[in-house]
Amino acid sequence: MKILSIQPASLYQNGGMGRLLRRLYKGHEKDIIGLYVNNDSSLKKGEIKEIAISAFPIHRPWMRWKLRGLFKWLRESVFCNLTKNKLKRAVSKTEFDVLHIINYGPFFGVLGDEKLLINKQLWTSFHDHFSLCSSYIDAQKLWNLSNRRLMISQELGEEYQRVFGHKEFELITDGVSQQEITVPKVTNKDYTTIYFSGLLHLDYYPLFKVLIEALDKLIDQGYAFKLIIRGTREIKILKPQNIEIDYRVNFISDEEIKKELDMADILYLPIKFTKPDFYLYSLSTKMISYIGAAGKILYHGPSDSAACNLLQKNNAAVSCVSLDVEEMVNKLKEIISMDNKISQNAKELAKSKFELNSIQKIFWKN
Repeated sequence: MKILSIQPASLYQNGGMGRLLRRLYKGHEKDIIGLYVNNDSSLKKGEIKEIAISAFPIHRPWMRWKLRGLFKWLRESVFCNLTKNKLKRAVSKTEFDVLHIINYGPFFGVLGDEKLLINKQLWTSFHDHFSLCSSYIDAQKLWNLSNRRLMISQELGEEYQRVFGHKEFELITDGVSQQEITVPKVTNKDYTTIYFSGLLHLDYYPLFKVLIEALDKLIDQGYAFKLIIRGTREIKILKPQNIEIDYRVNFISDEEIKKELDMADILYLPIKFTKPDFYLYSLSTKMISYIGAAGKILYHGPSDSAACNLLQKNNAAVSCVSLDVEEMVNKLKEIISMDNKISQNAKELAKSKFELNSIQKIFWKN
């Protein structure tokens, strides 16, 4: 079975989407062809063969602030049909049995074309609510046309059933292998390492500001910390007084990230308070990595998010559910002083809900 995997960026680009797909495809790399829309002047390379479709105009480093928004609008509005036609041509020229689309971005709904799918299957993965990443029309078309609907969470699947009509769906997210489930560690109270891995968008800055202000206050009380941020450049608007921040920008392998995760005492999991359509239905792929790691998870975000519901139900994290600095101070004290029970619970959650081999078997069952 040959899969043509369509996604908005390279499989080898930093971020949760690429990681999830790389792990789903692990062991089947020769059966995959990747096709993505390249909005950037840089190209990634990896074990899976990929085809890059350029979206005009390509993003350049000098396109900042207002220019960035202008060129994004040009790509996704004025020249959108140009990219869609490139996609259709590329798909029509490629041999495959299954078209696997990540419904993310303005371009991929055009591939819900029955002429392109003669004697082929369509599998669609929905990672976020359509209001944030696609359109009602594209999501509805792909939901109804697909042979398989692969959802990131139960909440998102049920919401799409409510909006688009009852169709069967399957839960496919990132997973944790047995080898990646690490023995829980007791937090180092004398020098606590806090770790975050991922791209850091503007909506997350208020959460990091609260975290850093809380850490500064605790340092004044005699605590010692190091904050590691992997995958994001220095955030100049965050101005810590005392806390040491180690920005690690370069792309590293999943295996190297796992080593960094296991060295951390606390794994920081922020979920932005803005945009309920995001936090109510999406599950962060970094959460899946965190539940298998040695340290404890510090959740920071809305109390009714899909991630918070899951973690609280399984007593697998300490949760700070506001932007109040004093609450964060108290939660940090709590997580530092407690034993490793919540980390043990996270490992049980990994085994019961997110075992990677089981998820891979579900994905490849056809």
